[in-house]
Amino acid sequence: MRIVIKVGTSTLAHPGGLLNIKRVEQLCKVISDLKNSGHDIVLVSSGAIGMGVGKLRLKEKPADITAKQAAAAVGQCELMYTYDKLFSEYSHTVAQILITGADFENKERYTNFVNTINKLLEFSALPVINENDTVATEEIKVGDNDTISAMVAVSVNADLLILLSDIDGLFTADPHVDPNASLISVVSEIDDKIISLAGGRFSSLGTGGMITKLKAAQICTSSGCDMVIANGKNPDNLYGITEGKSIGTRFIKKQVD
Repeated sequence: MRIVIKVGTSTLAHPGGLLNIKRVEQLCKVISDLKNSGHDIVLVSSGAIGMGVGKLRLKEKPADITAKQAAAAVGQCELMYTYDKLFSEYSHTVAQILITGADFENKERYTNFVNTINKLLEFSALPVINENDTVATEEIKVGDNDTISAMVAVSVNADLLILLSDIDGLFTADPHVDPNASLISVVSEIDDKIISLAGGRFSSLGTGGMITKLKAAQICTSSGCDMVIANGKNPDNLYGITEGKSIGTRFIKKQVD
């Protein structure tokens, strides 16, 4: 399969922004193994701003745009250094691609972007994609990697998008408030009832939430790509997800003519 894996900041870093070394090492090991088994993998990775916060020893994520850009500039170096080091241990080569919304809107830039990813996959490299937070001020305000990962999945004709976050999936209610909330394992249609379950929970370092994940699911499923939301605390779950096992919430693709 061709799989896009999106990793949220909460999966990569501790709450203070410093790298969760044990989890990231296991994540890179599992992804390397999936590549070894024959899957094409594209990694969409959040974490630049969060890791910049940790690297700069800031007390919290900055609120102003300039400080966010500075944190992203520092954190992106740390992020790619980490990926390059860990994936190299399993003989896999990483390639960094930083994008903005304009790269999807401009036909020529979009074509170049897609051609580059396809060529990297042909070379058996591992593309690591992130939003270019150091310059894209509008994207820092409103952008999110859930949506970007869905757009990437559609662009490369992926079979599956996996969103790894700090949640187990989509629930019937907020599990932090309602003890009777239950996990929804399969969603075959994203209707108003499903959208109403999104709530408004955000992590302290990330920029997403359940509503952005449902938006990503709409983009994917309408273009013939399944999507799964799962908790990133156990990277080994990627094995089961790629095998079609019931882990997290799976959104079923619509049949595309």
